[in-house]
This record gives sequence, C-alpha cells and structure tokens, in this order.
Amino acid sequence: MMRSNWRCTVCGYIHVGQEAPDCCPVCGVTPDMFEPAPDVSDMMRKGSPARWRCINCDYIHNGKEPPPSCPICGVGPEQFESLEEKHDVYGSGTLNGNIVVIGGGIAALSAAEAARRHAPGAGITLLSQEPRLPYYRLNLTRYLAGEIAPDSLQIHPDSWYAEQNIKIMAGAQVTSIDRAGKSIAIKKGTSLPYDRLIIATGAHSVIPSVPGIYRKNVISLRSMLDAEEILRLCTPGTRCVVIGGGVLGLEIAGALALRKLPVTLVEGYDWLLPRQLNRKGGERLISRLSHLGVHFACGAKITGIEGDEQVSRVLLDSAESLPADVVIVAAGVRCNSYLARLSGLEVNQGVVVDQYLCTSDPDIYAAGDVAEFQGVLYGTWGPAQLQGEIAGLNAAGGENIFAGISRSNSLKVIGVDLFSIGAIHPEDASYSVFEEDSDEHYRQFIFRDSSLAGAILLGDISIASQLKKLIESRTSCASLLAKAKNGREIFEGIFEMP
Repeated sequence: MMRSNWRCTVCGYIHVGQEAPDCCPVCGVTPDMFEPAPDVSDMMRKGSPARWRCINCDYIHNGKEPPPSCPICGVGPEQFESLEEKHDVYGSGTLNGNIVVIGGGIAALSAAEAARRHAPGAGITLLSQEPRLPYYRLNLTRYLAGEIAPDSLQIHPDSWYAEQNIKIMAGAQVTSIDRAGKSIAIKKGTSLPYDRLIIATGAHSVIPSVPGIYRKNVISLRSMLDAEEILRLCTPGTRCVVIGGGVLGLEIAGALALRKLPVTLVEGYDWLLPRQLNRKGGERLISRLSHLGVHFACGAKITGIEGDEQVSRVLLDSAESLPADVVIVAAGVRCNSYLARLSGLEVNQGVVVDQYLCTSDPDIYAAGDVAEFQGVLYGTWGPAQLQGEIAGLNAAGGENIFAGISRSNSLKVIGVDLFSIGAIHPEDASYSVFEEDSDEHYRQFIFRDSSLAGAILLGDISIASQLKKLIESRTSCASLLAKAKNGREIFEGIFEMP
C-alpha cells in the first residue's frame, strides 16, 4: 500500500503512514480527529543528496556521506545520523521571479541555497544586516574559548555567492515591507521588488529590567561584533559575571574560564539548565563543572548593577555583592518580528507560519528563530537550518511540509557529555520515569503510552542517536518496559532494540 499524509485537525500535525496514528504526538487527540492531507509522495525529489544531522549539535549536512568532521562542534562522521527518510523533500521549483531573503543567519542562508537548487531561473537576493558574510553563529563560544580562529567562522567564501548566482547585500538594513506593492525598503532610500519573500530575521538578546543594566561593560553575545568586544574587554584578571544558566550562559562561562578568567554564573532557578535538566541533573552538572573554576550562584536574583560609569559589582537579593569588571547577559532571546508586525502579518510571539512555513500572506514565508510554528519557537540551529531549507523550497514553488522536530540540547565548550531531549519534566502520573544516579552517570528516561517522551544523559551519551529516532518515530517500547526496572537497564536495553 502507498503511504498517505494525515493532518490533525486540532493542531495541524502531519503524520505520514498508511493510517492515522493512534494519537497525535503533539496534542494527544484520537485518530478520528485526523483528516487525509495532500499526498505528494509522487513528487518526491529524485537524485537528491542524503542529509545528515550531527547528534551532538543538530547541524545538518547535505551530501551523500557525512562530513569528515562537524563544522560546528568538531565531532567525527560517526556522530552523524541520516535524515534521508525523515524529511523527504517534495516538489520542483517553478518560480522564475525574484526571491528575497531577509536575514544573515543559517535559516536565511539555507533558504537561499534551497531556492537556488530548485529554481535555477529565479533571482535570489540575501539581505544581511550584519557587515559580515553569514557565519557559524553557534561557534561564537568556541571562538571565545580560543578553540577556533575567526576566519574559520565564515560558512562560505565571497566567491561562493557569485558561483551560486546569489546576490548578497551585507550591512543592509530593511526598514519596511510593502505587501501591496510587493517590495521592501532598505535604509538610505533604496527599494527591492520581490515575487516571494522569506523573513529570517532571527532574534535578539533579552536584556532584563535591572537597575544599572545599561552601564558600560554590560554586554550580551549574539554576533561576531559582540564576541570581539568581549575578548577586548576580558584581559587577564578581568572579573566576569554571566547572567543566565542556560546553554549559552554555560558555554560563555566555560569559554572565559578556559582563558583563566575568574567567572561567576548567576541563575535564578535553583539548578542549571532548567529547561533541559531536572533538579537532580542540574545539581549533578554543577559538580561536573567544578574543575573549570566557575563559581555558581543558583537560586539568586539580581537586584542591581552598580558602578560609576562602568560596572563594578552585581547585587543579589541575598545581599551578596559580586565584584565584576564585565557582565555578560545570557537571559534568553526575543524574535525580531518588528518588520512583520509593521507590515500587518499575523504575529504572536513570533511570525505565525503554517506547515509550509507560509505566513498569513501567501507570498511571504518565515523561518528560523523568528518563526512560530504551532505555538513553538525553536530558537536552535538545527530547526532553523531545516526550516530555512523548507521555506526556500516552497518559495521556489514546492509544497514541502515542516512537521516539527524534537528539541534536543548538548554542550560544546565546557567538556561535559550532556544530552537532553523531549519532555524532561513529567506533567502528571501518566508518565513512567526511570532513573539512574551513579558516580559516573546520571540518566533519566521518561515514557508515556509505551513511547519514549524525553531523556537526560549526563556522562555516556552513546545512545543519543537512538533516543532521537525513538522519539521522532514514536516507536513502541513496550517490550523494553516489560523487562527494565531502572535507568541502567533502559540504557542497556535501547542498544538491543531494532
């Protein structure tokens, strides 16, 4: 039997299979709430290269084989998994008009690349507000740590854009979108017409409302210019305070500690990585990081940043005062959605898109950190790269579906083997939790309805690829659950699963 597409009428999730699923993995409704969706399997792109995802950092590589090493985190080809069967690409490009992409990050670049592959006759323009060519933003913390040189950050050389017939305008600030006239305005009075537009404007750092937050030497890390400024300020002996115990905050603190700088990290929650780890995992992570020399202040709220013109100390609600010459804010990001709002597109937290990554305007797509799909803002490299590719293909005339992607997290800089995926905070008693806590490892596996819903690995992450496959395929683990009694037996049993 040929496979079919089924659409959840409640949340829009697309299921591929002969029948509708037993329940929707997104919103949990029953099969009767699914309806047939357009079956585009006969339009599958032939002869396309395979696609590979780094299980450590989610970088996606296009090619028949995985790369010799990941350009983001440096792991070898054995740490890549094939995506060829997971994200089929449908449709061929038919557009011969102008495709304009606003943005200079991975979503924007992936969109331009995909559009060029599938619409050879289209004019493609990439508008980046930054003065540099697109670069590996994820590697900024590795640059801070001194692990890589600045010239290795750039994704493609200048000649590549000419070879691909992609016009790139660096340092171009878009000021407005004229949807009726199908053109965009660029600062200094120029305008650019489009037939299809892709908004991939990314996000900006959230600056908390704290007295003194705008003092000199308080900075965030979002761009290469930010990284260069941090390195300029952080001379030997500079006392650093990092605000935020998420992935970015930890990587910044770890990078500065590797440069032998005194660093204190402040996190409002009682443990590190509250979105990726439970309390026990977060507490275990602190013990693993003690060798770096980073000091941690968890469960602490910042009440003020003091100094004359320049920061000199950070005040906590415990009345403790942290000496600081530089404060780096890593308190999350917020979408750059102002262009979409000004143009009248539907915007919630981000620019609202459907499963084709189309906005409320049929000629405008959105991808990456700025795009909100089924209420979700992903905010990580892997989904941004995948969304960019799908948006580019669809802007070129394809009909490709983005059905979501499991969230996973790992750390690159601080030398800790950590992997987290899916739901790691059980909501109620309908979840089954298996845990192992030893000197070498901390592991937690969460199941619901016999399927893996989430997992935490601290220590050995050798089954990370298998965990992703189990979650994304909704594979039944009933036989495994019938035999396993704890996290160690779950870990070992997953190796034996087909």
